[in-house]
Amino acid sequence: MNGVTVISHPLVQHKLTIMRKKETSTAGFRRLLREISTLLCYEVTRDLELTTETIETPMQTIEAPVLEGKKLVFASILRAGNGLLEGMLELVPSARVSHIGVYRDHDTLEAVEYFFKAPDDINERLVIVVDPMLATGNSAIAAIEKLKERGASNLRFLCLLAAPEGLRNFQDAHPDVPVFTAAIDSHLNEQGYIMPGLGDAGDRMYGTK
Repeated sequence: MNGVTVISHPLVQHKLTIMRKKETSTAGFRRLLREISTLLCYEVTRDLELTTETIETPMQTIEAPVLEGKKLVFASILRAGNGLLEGMLELVPSARVSHIGVYRDHDTLEAVEYFFKAPDDINERLVIVVDPMLATGNSAIAAIEKLKERGASNLRFLCLLAAPEGLRNFQDAHPDVPVFTAAIDSHLNEQGYIMPGLGDAGDRMYGTK
């Protein structure tokens, strides 16, 4: 699909396989999610613009590369998005953080918003929206809409797993937002879960049902 990048790095794929296993413990799942999010963060930030600054090494003065522009914003779709957020902040600790509370109504499968908080100057920053699963796409679509309403225009979406149905819905709604994912699975079941998937990421991360 145009606008979709599948991150096929061997370490990403290996860790994802362990996360899919139903016998993987809550502690193990949480640790793997943090580890894999760091690897995914490398890929979603691969083309950030650089400038240079003059620094002194112990040996001499040089022009060295540094990130150009304002700090990134990582926008976490609550609650499962926080699992990706933690690992990404280990890699980019200076990033600003936005939290977006949307949940999927289990009867209608529509997204319902209950919380939103973002930096005031979000229109001047690259915003990377994170959620482990892109299933129906409704939560991600709603989150992106809220960010755009606040002025965000430079957006990317990062997830662990995506379903073809969710990708189509997301791209129909936000064709300007590139998607980065570790895998595109087969389909959604009647309950709107990704198949073969890994279950409910939030439940597996927090040990809830």
